[in-house]
Amino acid sequence: MADLEKEPILQQSDASADIRKLRSKKAPELPILERRNWLIHLHYIRKDYETCKAIIKEQLQETQGMCEYAVYVQALIFRLEGKIQESFELFQTCAILNPQNVDNLKQVARSLYLLGKHKAAIEVYSEAAKLNEKDWEISHNLGVCFMHLKNFEKAKVHLNCALQSSKHDLTFVVFGKLYLLEGNTEGAVEIYKKAVEYSPENAELLTTLGLLYLELGVYQKAFEHLGNALTYNPYNYKAILAAGSMMQSHNDYDVALSKYRIAAHAIPESPPLWNNIGMCFFGKKKYVAVSMSMSDGSAGRLGLAPLCGCELLSCEDIKSAAALCSCENGAKLYTGDYTEGRH
Repeated sequence: MADLEKEPILQQSDASADIRKLRSKKAPELPILERRNWLIHLHYIRKDYETCKAIIKEQLQETQGMCEYAVYVQALIFRLEGKIQESFELFQTCAILNPQNVDNLKQVARSLYLLGKHKAAIEVYSEAAKLNEKDWEISHNLGVCFMHLKNFEKAKVHLNCALQSSKHDLTFVVFGKLYLLEGNTEGAVEIYKKAVEYSPENAELLTTLGLLYLELGVYQKAFEHLGNALTYNPYNYKAILAAGSMMQSHNDYDVALSKYRIAAHAIPESPPLWNNIGMCFFGKKKYVAVSMSMSDGSAGRLGLAPLCGCELLSCEDIKSAAALCSCENGAKLYTGDYTEGRH
């Protein structure tokens, strides 16, 4: 009977000994190459770049430059600072340290793109595609590079591949601009219609589709899409200018002015805006207000709307300007940050 009573006590003492052994064990130390990766990542996402660079310097000194993640983040910081060539060289180092990492190759290719070396960027992206054939970003950026080289057919092939991998708004936008560069407005409309199906609340897509309908003379659909764009973003000045000019062309000056008042907060020095505001007052026969509007902001300084010959900037004028801006500024690579999950 006494032995039975002692048995639980012995079991408890054994369990206590096991717990003490577990507590005495230290947490496993990270390899020296990766010891500060978490700290580098923390300061990078906080945008504390000076501290981040100091930690990277220490890490690279300890590892004799063999820490891939430290080199990678250093390259990202150099790119943010506008040091594209230095950033490119560091990404090349990352690719040498770990040639099987597709992110390293994508960053090398992006650096080449930023340096204007589109053919070289295509070669590196093609190598990256061998490691991951279904990567949306690689297909998208290949399409952008071919578009810059004016090889529109290959650009379409890669953009289609990107859309098959994943439906991204950015790819739809670039695809639409590709059709505009070819002068195929109908094709651009079809692309933007598909884009709106996947992103029905995207004000920029709705605005662009509305402007394209204006170019085709389909005013009802144009007004419908511009109105939808303003529903989701009442301060979208492109949609405001286009919708306001349509109202203005129908002599609905007060409603147009109410729209322009909102746009004036976003683009207070826009010559087209003040030109149209002046023409609203001209239509209302408020000539003093016309003079003040025409001299306000940069419109008067640029002499775009002298009182003796002022004209309303029509829907077509605004559409042409918007299309030109989109073609010149819109074809951009996906700007990704691959630090997540790599530390």
